[in-house]
Amino acid sequence: MAVKQNLTVQLETGTIRKAKVLAAKRGTSVSALVAAQIEQSVAAEDAYEAARRNALELLEQGFHLGGGRL
Repeated sequence: MAVKQNLTVQLETGTIRKAKVLAAKRGTSVSALVAAQIEQSVAAEDAYEAARRNALELLEQGFHLGGGRL
């Protein structure tokens, strides 16, 4: 299990109020909402970078399109 660490953020009062309402509707905490959003963003970035590396590797290898010599 990964070690967790606290993070402090500053948000506008109205945003915090809305986040508390949203968290209550979802039966969770504001902290859990923020953590889930950050984890989702990081996972999406990791997936994008992996796909980018894979695409660049394929371009480096080139493609055989089945054509013969001219």
